[in-house]
Amino acid sequence: MLLTQLLAEHPDAIVDIVRQTPLWVGGLLAFLLSLGLSATRQRNVALARLVLLPLAMLGLALWGVQSAFAASGRLGALLAVWALGYAMLAPAARLPVPAGTRYDAARRNFHLPGSWVPMALILAVFLMKYGIGVQLAMAPELARHTGFAYTVSALYGLLSGLFGARTLRLLRLVR
Repeated sequence: MLLTQLLAEHPDAIVDIVRQTPLWVGGLLAFLLSLGLSATRQRNVALARLVLLPLAMLGLALWGVQSAFAASGRLGALLAVWALGYAMLAPAARLPVPAGTRYDAARRNFHLPGSWVPMALILAVFLMKYGIGVQLAMAPELARHTGFAYTVSALYGLLSGLFGARTLRLLRLVR
């Protein structure tokens, strides 16, 4: 039974799902929310820190593919689908940077306007990873369904590709 179907038929099941979620997941969510909230305000970000979030989201997405489908025997193909999803967003790296974005070469930091986009992307990756984890815990056979595995891998690739493209847009200012 899919998670959405379970919740539609038994809305109170969410309490059991959350109750059985390991505590570290809540800590991870709190950390990711703090990162997302910091991005909603105008701020200065060091070059090294700028690349940290897309690398973390890339790692979370790859971990999602590996942890869900490693036993399926198709991990190589699924990682290729992930990479294809990631690469599809390469043209987005050529879009203009948000208005008000500047790079200070002397301080090696970026002045960034506030945006809710990073928060939305962070939550999308987290909720996708969490929801898929719950679904696979309830119905482990889903990991062997080709359509499910390829769709999830492609979505992880697209979401992490959005983070990568946003960062590459900003890194163009360093040149």
